[in-house]
Amino acid sequence: MKREDVLALPSMPAASPSYPRGPYRFIDREYLIITYETDADALRDALPEPLQPDGSNTALFEFIRMPDSSGFGDYTESGVVIPARLGDEHVNFTAQMYLDDEPPIAGGREIWGFPKKHARPRLSVVQDTLTGTLEYASVQVAVGTMGYKHQHLLYDVEGRRACSPASIIDKMSTTQVNLKIIPGVDGAPAIAQLVGYNLADIRVKGAWSGPARLGLVPHVNAPVADLPVKRVFGAVHFIADITLPYGLVLHDYMEVVPRSEAAA
Repeated sequence: MKREDVLALPSMPAASPSYPRGPYRFIDREYLIITYETDADALRDALPEPLQPDGSNTALFEFIRMPDSSGFGDYTESGVVIPARLGDEHVNFTAQMYLDDEPPIAGGREIWGFPKKHARPRLSVVQDTLTGTLEYASVQVAVGTMGYKHQHLLYDVEGRRACSPASIIDKMSTTQVNLKIIPGVDGAPAIAQLVGYNLADIRVKGAWSGPARLGLVPHVNAPVADLPVKRVFGAVHFIADITLPYGLVLHDYMEVVPRSEAAA
């Protein structure tokens, strides 16, 4: 291979790249997101500076079913997201992610710094219950349940009319932030950044809310229970088509004066 051939590769390995170039389109992406109150000190410890807690003392536990994703295939994902602030902006920090497919693990870590690990998440309807589970190393570390489609968010049943998905799209458009750490060949950090991205081309096909419960089990390699459940506020269930574009560097820990501080 010539130099230009090497630089044209979308990813490794050269013989069969793990993923193609983006952006990446997801069709019928199904979410179960449970909002819960957790420990304030644990939240603070999980957020890398300059991120700060938003004061709500809440975390989001997500189960996401992705049956049709360009370049990545068919897979399921689960994880923990923390509402936070970066300066004056409200953002969502992805603290932990677990999924069952190699291409999005490799691409997610290498491009955006998603904290992805291989595990066995599941999202399905069991009789009258939307059920999400997460199994790591043969141990079930999370169970989330929600009453199935109790409250329509996009349709007024009594008025027999459609409702606007604007509020859901607005929440999905919030800047998402990851901590990207990639070591160099000497083991020292080669990349240490906060990376941001915004979902695009969002089309919400259905959305519901309802009562929910969440149970977390301590595990050394899947520490979701480090953000313990104090109280569950509820859950949303929605299906959407979205585009995952490339991101941007919000904060570079390798710079003497990081760009986020220089901008301030």
